[in-house]
Amino acid sequence: MADNQVQSLSQFILSETPDGYLLEIEGDGGGSMAVTATSAQLDALIDALDDLLSEDEAAADEVGAPH
Repeated sequence: MADNQVQSLSQFILSETPDGYLLEIEGDGGGSMAVTATSAQLDALIDALDDLLSEDEAAADEVGAPH
């Protein structure tokens, strides 16, 4: 992205390649990027997303818990 504006994720495509994986990400403004990743990098990304979502769930549970 040339203008450095943050776009909302509109789609992503994950493909297996001979050397690992190709992750293609597109924003709602038409900006896109493609990056290669290893299995270890994808595992780290999955773990980071899981941790973040787990924190959100825990916070929501605390808010909704009876006192």
